[in-house]
Amino acid sequence: MPSLKRIVNLFSFPSKQELNACWELCRLNNHMGCWTTWLPTAWALAMVYHAQSRVPATAALFWAVKYLVLCSGIKSLIMTIDDILDHDIDALVTRTKNRAIPRGAISVERAWLFFVAQALLGVYLAQALLDPVSLKFASAAAPLFIIYPTCKRWMYFAPIPLGLMFTVGVFMGWSTLNTSKQMPYEILVPVYLGGCFWVWTYETIYQHMDKADDTQIGIKSAALLCGRYTIPICSATAIAFFGLLSYGGYLNGQGTTFFVGILVAATLLLSKLLNTDIDQPADCRDFFLQTPLIGQVVLGGLVADAVIARLSNGIPL
Repeated sequence: MPSLKRIVNLFSFPSKQELNACWELCRLNNHMGCWTTWLPTAWALAMVYHAQSRVPATAALFWAVKYLVLCSGIKSLIMTIDDILDHDIDALVTRTKNRAIPRGAISVERAWLFFVAQALLGVYLAQALLDPVSLKFASAAAPLFIIYPTCKRWMYFAPIPLGLMFTVGVFMGWSTLNTSKQMPYEILVPVYLGGCFWVWTYETIYQHMDKADDTQIGIKSAALLCGRYTIPICSATAIAFFGLLSYGGYLNGQGTTFFVGILVAATLLLSKLLNTDIDQPADCRDFFLQTPLIGQVVLGGLVADAVIARLSNGIPL
C-alpha cells in the first residue's frame, strides 16, 4: 500500500544526508541567532545582579550558562520552522536557494518531523528548568515562532515580531534571579522595547542583502519599505535602542561603567551603520555580523558596573 509505505518512510531512521540537513536547519554552524536571543537575557541577569544584593555571582553565572544552552535550542527551533515555511521562497532567492530543503537534502515532511521532535524537547526543558513567571513569558512568545516566518508574505514589518520574540529574555532573565515578589516592569519594559529597536536596526540592514530577489518575487520586507531612507531610519531606531536601554539602566541604578559601555557600543554601531552602503550586500553582511559585538559590549558594561558597585559597597560577589 502506497500510503503505508509513505508512513514507514516518514518515520524511518534518517540517512547521513538527512542528519547533515538537520544540522543545517538548526544553523548549528552559525551562532548569530543564539547570540541575539541570549544577550538580552544576559543583560537582565546582570541588571538583577546589580539591583539585588542577595543574588550571588555563582547563581548569575550558572543561569547565564543555562540560558546559553536554552537560547541555542530556541534559535535552532526558529531556524528550522523558518526554513520549512519559507522553503518555496528560499528556492527563488540567490542567498538561500542551496539550503537543505530547496536543494532536496531533506523533504518537507521529514523536516516537520524534526521540528516536532525539537519542539517536544524544548517544551520539556522549559517546564523542567524555568520558573513559573519565565515560563509564562516563554509561552507568550512561542506563537511568534510560527507567525514570524510568514510575515514577509503579507507585511513589511517582519522585524517587529522578530524583536518581540528575540527580546523576551529580558523578562525571563530578571524573573529567574528575582528575590523580590514584584517584577520591576518600569525598568524592564524600556529595556525590552530598546531591544526590539535593536532587532529592527540590524534585521532591516540584513534584509537589504535579498532586496533584488525580494522585489522580483514579490516579497515584502522592511528593507524595501525603508528604501533609500534606510540609514536615517535605522540610525533613529539605533538611537532609540541605546536611549531606552540607558533609561532602563538609570532606573536600575546603574553607574558610570554601564554608561561608558553604552557609549562605546553606540559609537561602534552608528559608525558602522553610517558607513554601510545598502546597495552592497557585503556591506550589509558586515554590519549584521557586528551585531553580537554590540550586545557583548553592553553586557560587559553591565557586568563590570555590577561588580564595581558590589566591591565599592562591601557586598560579597
